[in-house]
Order: sequence, then C-alpha cells, then structure tokens
Amino acid sequence: LTSSSMVSLGLSPTIKTTTTKSILLIGPTMPETLQRLTNNKENNIIVYTLQQLQQQKQQQKQDEDTDDLLERIEYVMTNGHDGFPKNIHLPNVKLISSNGVGYDGINVKDIVGERGILVTHTPHAYLNAETSTTALLLYLACMRNFLHCEQHARTGAWSETRKAAPLSHTADRRKIGILGMGRIGKVIAKKFSAALDCDISYHARSKKESLPCEYTYFDDLLEMAKHVECLVCIVPGGTATKHLVNANILDALGGTLINVSRGSVVDEEALIDALQKGKLKRAGLDVFEHEPHVPQALREMNNVVLLPHVGSATVETRAAMGELTVDNILQHLCDGRVLTPIPECQHFAHIKEEE
Repeated sequence: LTSSSMVSLGLSPTIKTTTTKSILLIGPTMPETLQRLTNNKENNIIVYTLQQLQQQKQQQKQDEDTDDLLERIEYVMTNGHDGFPKNIHLPNVKLISSNGVGYDGINVKDIVGERGILVTHTPHAYLNAETSTTALLLYLACMRNFLHCEQHARTGAWSETRKAAPLSHTADRRKIGILGMGRIGKVIAKKFSAALDCDISYHARSKKESLPCEYTYFDDLLEMAKHVECLVCIVPGGTATKHLVNANILDALGGTLINVSRGSVVDEEALIDALQKGKLKRAGLDVFEHEPHVPQALREMNNVVLLPHVGSATVETRAAMGELTVDNILQHLCDGRVLTPIPECQHFAHIKEEE
C-alpha cells in the first residue's frame, strides 16, 4: 500500500489479513478517499453514512437490526468540524480517524479519557504550508486594501472616474505576533520573516529553544499584543483557548488581527465592537465563532477580509489529508498501530514509526 501521505511520512502499512469491517463516515469526503476504503482488497470494508443510520431509525426497523449495525461499527472516519455526535452510541468503536489537524468537534475527555478510544488526525506538511499561506494572504489583503482595489478595477470605477484607488499600507517590515507556535505557527513565522522581512514575536505555553534566536518570546499575551502591529492566531480550539483573544487583547493590539485557527479563540462580539469603534484597524478572518454563520456586522465592514474556512482547502492538500485519514484506519486494521495519533492518545497508542 503506497500513498502520497505514506511517502511524506516515510511509512507504508502492509495489511495481511482478510476481514469484514464496518466504518461510519461522518461528514463529506473526497470520492478518491472513499474509494481507497471500499476497493481495499485485503478487507471487505463496508462504509455507512450518518444519514443511513438515521434513516434506519426513521424507517422503524426492528430494534435488534439497528443495534446489530451499531455494534458492528468499529471505525469512524470524520473531520475536525463534524467531529463525533454525542447522541450516537457505538459500543465497539476502536478508532476515530479525523481528517484535519484540529479535532475540537470530538469530545476528547469522554472519547479518549473515559472510553479509551484511539483518535487520529492529519498534521500533514501540506496542511502546514497551505494554512500559513492563507494567513499570509489574509494579511496582505488587509494591509494592501485588496478588496477595495479589486472592486475599483472590476466595477469600472477606475476608468469612469479616472481616480486612483486610495493608498494602502505597507505589509513589509512589520512587527508580527503569532499566538501559538506549533507546526503551522512555525511555518507562518518563516513565511512572514522570509517574504516580508517582518519582526517575529510569539506567545506559547513555553519558549521554543529550537526557533531562530531573533524571534522574541512573550509569556504574556497582553504584553505581546501591546508590542506587535499584527496578531496571527493559530492555536487549537476548545475550552482552554475559548475567547483567549478578548476585548483587552484587541484594545492592546490596535492594528490587524488574522485568525486561521478556530473561531472560538476570538471573542467575536468584542471583535465587532473593537472594529466599529476604531480600536482595531482591520481583520482577516478564515474562521468564525458560530460557523457557517458570519455576523452581518462583519460582512458590512470594508476593513475586514472574510473567507469561508478554507485555510487548507486545496485539491492537493485535501487529497493528502484524506489519504492519511484512510491510512490510519488501514494501519490499525493491519496490526493495531496508527500513524498520527492526537497528543492525548500518545501515552497508549501503538505508533508506527518511520522506517
């Protein structure tokens, strides 16, 4: 079994047994990803959708038939947004393979902590690159007033009025603060530094000794917000980071906010208030607190750039992430090991190491 995700990780799972396994698919997936499961020659894999489970109940089939199906499902393939619904009880699930680096849609405390179920995600190198590019795109669009300039040309206003678009602001040599310095944060820092000669600061749980010495570490987010001109959010979602960027942080920042992490990280009401009152100059947002809802107030602001959560949404990256999602399942079918468990599972997961 070979795939682009296995090549990038230096791994190649080999499946030896022939079994029949039932998998629950939650949320959308690429046809090629699904085909790798259903066409697997070493296993007879049957994929059920969440809708099929719900239809069984609606059609009032015999209780034992539905219960039998629920008991047969040992694997779940989902994504970070759809996660794992709390109202579905699958007593024999061994692994939840999530497509995406974030997994806040999965109740880790219950699934991992209490039930001991393995959860994997897809921290792929492609994803790091794509999300960091989206952060850079949002930043440039904000600083160079892309939305207004593009409309000035597209609507014909430029040719009709003979007037130039208003001047924008330079994106180069700015003080950039990165909230979160994990895999993606490091790539963001590298791109902003190399491409725009920006001064990099960061806030994380601890100082990262492996980072370039010119990066400045702040153990206090508020102090970093006072120091930088742009704050880029790239921390995981969840209760620990909910509204980490609040009114106080936004007031201290005063410049530009870029969010490519999770909508819950930023207090959206405080953000709107800061923008309306001019306390914050501009914002570039790929994520929102109550997706897919985007507040009308944000949509009406011409100093806000909005994207529909497309941080890593390219054909190439989503294909690689989908393959890694499947590879985690196939590897577990092979020998009980997984490739990329979430950190909360590291202490008990059997991990296939690079060869």
